[in-house]
Amino acid sequence: MKIKAKLNIGVGLLFLMIIVLSVLSGLYINQLKKDTHNILVANYNTLEYSRNMLLALEDIDTDPVAYQTFKQHLVKQQNNVTEIGEKEATENVAKHFELLKKEPQNKTALSSLRKDIAELMRLNMVAIQYKSNLADTTAQKAIVVISVAGTLCFLIAFILMVNLPSNIADPIRQLTASIRQIADQNYKERVHFESHSEFGELARSFNTMAEKLQEYSESKLDKIIKGKKRVETLIDNMHDPVIGIDENNKVLFVNDEALKITNLRKENFVGKLIQDVAVTNDLVREVIRQIIQPEIADSEKKTIKIYADGKESYFEKEIIDINIFPTGEEQSQFIGKVIMLRNITPFKELDLAKTNFLGTVSHEFKTPISSIQMGLQLLENEKIGNLNDEQKNLITGIKEDSDRLLKITGELLNITQLESGSIQLNIQSSDIRNIIEYAVNANKTTLDQKQIQLKINIEEGLTTVLADSEKTSWVLNNLLSNAIRYSYENSDIEIDVQNENDRVRFSVKDYGCGIDKKYIEKVFDRYFKIPGSKKEGTGLGLSISQQFIKAQGGEILVESELGFGSSFSFILKSE
Repeated sequence: MKIKAKLNIGVGLLFLMIIVLSVLSGLYINQLKKDTHNILVANYNTLEYSRNMLLALEDIDTDPVAYQTFKQHLVKQQNNVTEIGEKEATENVAKHFELLKKEPQNKTALSSLRKDIAELMRLNMVAIQYKSNLADTTAQKAIVVISVAGTLCFLIAFILMVNLPSNIADPIRQLTASIRQIADQNYKERVHFESHSEFGELARSFNTMAEKLQEYSESKLDKIIKGKKRVETLIDNMHDPVIGIDENNKVLFVNDEALKITNLRKENFVGKLIQDVAVTNDLVREVIRQIIQPEIADSEKKTIKIYADGKESYFEKEIIDINIFPTGEEQSQFIGKVIMLRNITPFKELDLAKTNFLGTVSHEFKTPISSIQMGLQLLENEKIGNLNDEQKNLITGIKEDSDRLLKITGELLNITQLESGSIQLNIQSSDIRNIIEYAVNANKTTLDQKQIQLKINIEEGLTTVLADSEKTSWVLNNLLSNAIRYSYENSDIEIDVQNENDRVRFSVKDYGCGIDKKYIEKVFDRYFKIPGSKKEGTGLGLSISQQFIKAQGGEILVESELGFGSSFSFILKSE
């Protein structure tokens, strides 16, 4: 517990007990005051009135005013009846007084009147005695309660007096001794306060300070210089450009490769604010755009094209935040950034060579495949000659393989166009029914083989879409082909075209095996195939479809549930 909390609790409790003691004392004093006031007002006054009435009786024979005096004190007594039986006694006094006024010589009435007054005095004397005893009881009770409360206050004050000084003085004494050890250059000294009070925090701060002093005392300047030189040499000999800046964007170091591609001198770079350097250097401005404008970091391309070494070179930018944990502290501290430009030119060149190779091979394949298909058509022509069943089966197999090979060749050609950026779009008003008809005719044979019922629903009044008819037909054909491939026999496939917020949505829904949720985000990746799937395919169709749709300013979506089928849809602009 914190020392401050202990003090607050102890002093607060003591203060509370003092308040309780004061309140109790006030209550009991007030009670005693009430008891004595009752005796004075109720009983003493009655005794005074009775005494005055007796004195008036003595002067009745000699003083004509005595009756009037008696009457005045009797009226006061009648207004001061407080005890049990006092009312009846007062009424008897009044009755006998009236009788005495009528018969002044009636000795019996005079004697009865004295007896009634005596009874009245007796009743009040008994009441005084009772109330006096009650006041004594209240006083005794007050003494006991106030004594107990005072004892508790004393005990609390005693406990505070015994414990608080030691709780404060002992850690200070120990800390003072440790400080003397540090002053004597004994940096291994540590203090250990197990409490979670302010002294515990002080001990942790002291130990952190001692640990840092020990670290600094054990370090050697030559080791620091050698380590710095070692790091600088390592950075300078890296084949990739590297720039280091501190937390204030001041350039700390830059290697030779970075100086070469920026065409700057070291003295014009190191020690300057990197945004100041960027003002006069386009490349540096492009490199630090993500630092100066973090909000566009997600959308900007990471690959930078730079003219270096007499040719166009490609670099992949990576900005690394440098965070360290200072000695003895638990939270990291940001101290700067390192900007690295990885030279990926060889990989770009290999990728371009691969694209060119695929394009060349795919283009060259189309001619012999077309010849094979033409030969198959001639063989199937009965005018040339009849074929037996075995020959027909062979021709069917060859035809299927050539169709599959032609499809793969077409996909490879499309992917090379996308990679090389040579894809040509002819976006214009396109008939929706023609697009659907192309996809349906291309897959009519497989639909019939699996006896799949195709349901087409086009929103009324929707006839055209703003799109490249050829590319869009290819995409719909690919989605329908996939739906047929993964559907069960005698099932249904739905093609739905709807107007959606001034855009047109094409949807292909099947009721086949579906896709596991963990693979849904990957189905548009190039060459990706769902693990465990035995279905044929290159893994390029959906990737090409996505590129075709995005190139037209649209988007392609997928919804699927394992065991319940899938729904692929793409959205394009309407006219």
